[in-house]
Amino acid sequence: MIAPEPFFEPRGTPFSEYHRIRALTALGHQVDLVTYPFGQDMAIPGLRIFRSVRPPFLRGVKVGPSLAKVPLDLCLAVSACRRALAGRYDAVHSHEEGGVIGVVIAAALRVPHLYDMHSSLPQQLSNFAFPRSRLLLGLVRAAERLMVRRSRVVVVICPSLEQTVRAIAPFARVVLIENAPGSIDGDVSVERTLAVRSRLGLGADTPLVVYTGTFEAYQGLDLLFAALSVVGKERPDARLLLVGGKPDQVARARVQAEAAGAGGLAIFAGEQPASDVFAFLCAGDVLVSPRSRGTNTPLKIYQYLRSGKPIVATRLLTHTQVLDDSTAVLTEPTPEDFARGVLTLLDDSQRAAAIGGRARELADTKYSYDAYLERTRRACSALLDDPALTAVKDVA
Repeated sequence: MIAPEPFFEPRGTPFSEYHRIRALTALGHQVDLVTYPFGQDMAIPGLRIFRSVRPPFLRGVKVGPSLAKVPLDLCLAVSACRRALAGRYDAVHSHEEGGVIGVVIAAALRVPHLYDMHSSLPQQLSNFAFPRSRLLLGLVRAAERLMVRRSRVVVVICPSLEQTVRAIAPFARVVLIENAPGSIDGDVSVERTLAVRSRLGLGADTPLVVYTGTFEAYQGLDLLFAALSVVGKERPDARLLLVGGKPDQVARARVQAEAAGAGGLAIFAGEQPASDVFAFLCAGDVLVSPRSRGTNTPLKIYQYLRSGKPIVATRLLTHTQVLDDSTAVLTEPTPEDFARGVLTLLDDSQRAAAIGGRARELADTKYSYDAYLERTRRACSALLDDPALTAVKDVA
């Protein structure tokens, strides 16, 4: 498995990689992961981690496309080639732009390749406001076509990505596996949620709106802070808890919240251990996803659903692939409409409970851990051309 990300760090694609590995090893596979020199080692039976060398002067890499990824990916390619020569593998499984490395290695080894498509690379350039040129965009589009067409199986995380794949290769083997492995969060006791609130200096009855995730521009925090200012005029007792963000991002977000007139209502918890995030969600009254750009479903939406708490989200494809008006309050991406959605749930506890209950039911049925495992099994079956999957395979 080739992962051009820090593994493990608590952010989108590394979370997806972690859950893919857990599912693959649970199904009896062995995984050799080749990844960046950054991140926390994870002890998973059946997993070995091989890290590429660290280019000089690099201490980390931010979310999304960046110039730092160029030397990192070159080092990753060298490490992946060395690992391919050292082992005997049955398949190559690549994430994101690592698929370019993966298809070459798979062809050299004459084994099948699985491309794990977490996003459309050309769209990433837009989402992260990365400097664009016709040449760069052309190269990225060509790379995406190569990865899709040269893979025996393409795994996508949302329906919009399946449409992207079909536009490139209409007859590609595509398996939709949403980022919803529902066995990891468990139940959170009332005592634990009260402890979270106490830690934050909040009473049990304080109306609490919770956001979790990265602080990248496409997440819509500007919209959220502007909406919170509107909420504060009607519910000055309400508070917004934000879980996530690097220290420098949190500092900028504080300034942004102050400028929007919501500084006194926002609480910044910073990055938290992945095992604790669900407790923060369960401590809230309303969960929010103000994402303003992109089409991929945010990973946090599935965790939101499992919490059983009511959700307010923008009425954009990024959310409506999973959510509808029965499982969330969907609003226009404007501060006034988003604020109205939050206030509706804070003021109507019965409606909030009903929406939260339907959200949890959706998580327990369509997005259960068993469903996640079954879709992973289906992808492996298509990759290895073995419907019965009777033999244990190694996945490199």
